[in-house]
Amino acid sequence: MRGPHNIWRLIQTGATFERTGAMDVALEAVDAPRPLRAIARILGWPFKWLGLKGDPSQPPVLRALTALGPAYIKFGQILSTRPDIVGDTMAAELKMLQDALPPFSDHLAKAEIEKELGHSVDELFSSFSQPIAAASLAQVHKATDAATGRTVAVKVLRPGIERAFLRDVDAFYFAAWMIETFSPSSRRLKPQAVIDHFRSVVDAELDLRTEAAAAAEFRSNTEKDEGFAVPEVIWPLSSRRVMTLDWADGEKFGDVAALRARGADLVELSNRVIQMFLRVALRDGFFHGDMHQGNLKLAPNGDIVALDFGIMGRIDAYTRRVYAEILIGFLRRDYRRVAEVHFEAGYVPPDRDIDAFAQALRSVGEPIFGQDSTQISMARLLAHLFDVTERFGMETRTELILLQRTMVVVEGVARSLNPAMNMWETARPAVEEYIRNNLGPRAVVRDLARTVQVLSRFGPLLPTMAEDLLIRTNQPVKDKPQGPLLPGWAWIGIGVVLGAAMTILLAGL
Repeated sequence: MRGPHNIWRLIQTGATFERTGAMDVALEAVDAPRPLRAIARILGWPFKWLGLKGDPSQPPVLRALTALGPAYIKFGQILSTRPDIVGDTMAAELKMLQDALPPFSDHLAKAEIEKELGHSVDELFSSFSQPIAAASLAQVHKATDAATGRTVAVKVLRPGIERAFLRDVDAFYFAAWMIETFSPSSRRLKPQAVIDHFRSVVDAELDLRTEAAAAAEFRSNTEKDEGFAVPEVIWPLSSRRVMTLDWADGEKFGDVAALRARGADLVELSNRVIQMFLRVALRDGFFHGDMHQGNLKLAPNGDIVALDFGIMGRIDAYTRRVYAEILIGFLRRDYRRVAEVHFEAGYVPPDRDIDAFAQALRSVGEPIFGQDSTQISMARLLAHLFDVTERFGMETRTELILLQRTMVVVEGVARSLNPAMNMWETARPAVEEYIRNNLGPRAVVRDLARTVQVLSRFGPLLPTMAEDLLIRTNQPVKDKPQGPLLPGWAWIGIGVVLGAAMTILLAGL
């Protein structure tokens, strides 16, 4: 991790940030402590002449990242999802990196396709366009499938991108180690976990079969959701470095004038975006993690179409319930319950004062709810919530960061359509629907039924387990193993579950 290449790459990074004027901006954005500022200067200023120039027309940080190459651009995109680390202003600026690189040549793209799919582009496609979009890792072409005649989108990885990424990610780990070593306060933000997340995201994007599988799963989960669509993966035309999906016609959400010109109801569309995102995330635990305006289209039939499945989020069922309870608590201004949920989930150390924590949460919620609808902001609430939870010793929940950040992005999409949108009133139906389905009596019965299913798989083992227990119970004292096979509370719990299971089974007979 700490070889000469990593040290040189960090020196080149520091020099580039100094040369482009990005160093001061970046250090201020992350509120770097003095030791880190000193190290950054040592790694950058003396070698300033070695730094890359970049494009002077870009803002300093974007200029530095684009000059350093695709891995840095992608890392900047990932950091745009972490306003808790880089601040809201820098996060917004980093979103501009979505289409930061020029396309590579058609010749190289066609060579990659032929190598991956085993046939020439002319055999596979009756038409094949110039690149219509180019990002840090890949570019997209519009084409016509020669076999079926349907219009498709063909995504092709940049040649050599895997090698470039692997070279730089090791330097990122080295930088994260230095940050944690010289700035103990930064450990709450888990810098190395950020790099782990970055690597997992890009590893998935460097194998387009993974992205294709994510698109297929997302489509399967949402195919019955009215007003929402996901393009179908064309598996025969997809491989590790090439992915082909059905082409999605329509206006991008970033072109509000075009949406208005076609007569779209922008207020209804604004509400539908918020409710659709929350409903899918809470119901399935698998959600689109990069739902900005460029990745959403309004189809001719009125469906919202999602694009680009390189960044997807996943949260387990328990965490979804916790998140929903926190949201509904804020919606109902029940700060005591929000505090209890944090303690029950183990998010806040048990030795902290729950009443003081509830009061701190009230200081987060009330100023926001006292504003008019144009000022009520999820982004502002999350920023204040991060401050409060840090004071009470809560570590950053990495499994929730992407969900929370995407919620902020979706809110931005909705507000671009309807600036007067009331975020909380719009979100309420989706959250309350989830609460009804997952925290009431029906949910308890469903959880017990699932428990019965799990126990039934161990059915053939239960007689042997019972016999072993009886034999051990009746052993002479001197031969008995030290300590009970299971503690008393565990047997009580098993009895309760088995009793409930039998009740459910008998009720179904």
